[in-house]
Amino acid sequence: MNDRYQSNNYKYYVLLFLTLVYTINFIDRQILVILQEPIKAELGLSDTQLGLMTGLAFAMFYVICGIPIARLAESYSRRNIVAGSLALWSGMTVLCGMATNFWQLLAARIGVGVGEAGGSPPSHSMISDIFPAEQRGTAMSIYSTGINIGVLAGFLLGGWINEYFGWRMAFLVVGLPGILIAILLRFTIKEPARTSVNDDAPSIKSAAKILLAKKTFVFIAVASGLQSFMGYATANWMPSLIVRTHGLNTGEVGTWMALVMGLAGLLGAVTGGWLADKLGKQDLRWYIWVPALSSVLLAPIQLYVYWAANPYVAMGLYALPTFVFSMYLGPVIATCHSLVNSRMRALASAFLFFILNLIGLGFGPLLVGVGSDLLASSYGVDSLRWSLTGFNIVVPVLALLCYLKAANHYLSDLGQADFNKTSEATA
Repeated sequence: MNDRYQSNNYKYYVLLFLTLVYTINFIDRQILVILQEPIKAELGLSDTQLGLMTGLAFAMFYVICGIPIARLAESYSRRNIVAGSLALWSGMTVLCGMATNFWQLLAARIGVGVGEAGGSPPSHSMISDIFPAEQRGTAMSIYSTGINIGVLAGFLLGGWINEYFGWRMAFLVVGLPGILIAILLRFTIKEPARTSVNDDAPSIKSAAKILLAKKTFVFIAVASGLQSFMGYATANWMPSLIVRTHGLNTGEVGTWMALVMGLAGLLGAVTGGWLADKLGKQDLRWYIWVPALSSVLLAPIQLYVYWAANPYVAMGLYALPTFVFSMYLGPVIATCHSLVNSRMRALASAFLFFILNLIGLGFGPLLVGVGSDLLASSYGVDSLRWSLTGFNIVVPVLALLCYLKAANHYLSDLGQADFNKTSEATA
């Protein structure tokens, strides 16, 4: 490891800087959510088109480009890849504010997805080389708080900038700073040494074969995808649900959602990683059981949130499902990295995110939007509620079953009989 990384202060500086990059990732990704209603009104869009832009179209390019970029990150500078990707997606966010029709906005959103594909897998690989296995769940969860901080900032900025200056200005304000942050990243962070320097980086085909042979990886990737299906679906449509059903403006909804999703989600992410690291000392399967527990708690609370008669009660109670949902990602990433050596960690993250985001981000917002359009003639303004409710009854149960299957195979996939001790496989 580089001499600079012998300092805990520098290690945490890198972790927090990468978390800042992930925060910008989610600001630029999620700001469209709070701006959906004014964009829909100006450009004349349907819920299906909105779901396509926030979901499948973005996710397809995000996950497809993520794998070859991750392969590059196994052999080339991860720091430079993250910096270049940040500059690209920030520039495309600026272009979103200049779109005059659906196709232009869709193209810009695809560009954001291509750029963001180069953010997380190289960052995950760097973090796993900086922190030892017994601290990895916590470190990955700290990094994952970028989701919640980004949602907080995106909703807050997007909601109020739209109120005073319009939705186009919101894209410009959040996009431009990312280019400056990319330059700062390039010149203040040193590429960490890899812990398996004598191993060759595998090809994409070889990595896929290794990962798919491990049933733990297959089941936990599908499980986290199903869990994120409801997480993204609810997060992407909750502001629209409040605006349509209760008539609040985007500034007020953005403020509430920023505080609820940002703060509760941040606490949930840190709690999930801390809990998995703590309980994992007795049994490594807790790295899977913690996400499984969060999927059990998620569904019933969300149902009440959808149907609350008071908008402030609905948004306030949304803190609870946000907290429990956010517990899953850090332990899931740590589990996947424990199954491979350091020359495969970026690819492991990329394949995980391919499955997770294709199922969750790709189909969650889109299918709920399609369901809302199909139910509109029968249920009117409540069609979105019914669409969310239907998926929420089925999907979390499937996620739980997949988590439990993953836990059943985890110890054998690690290749260790004594799961009370941390083996070289988790280093």
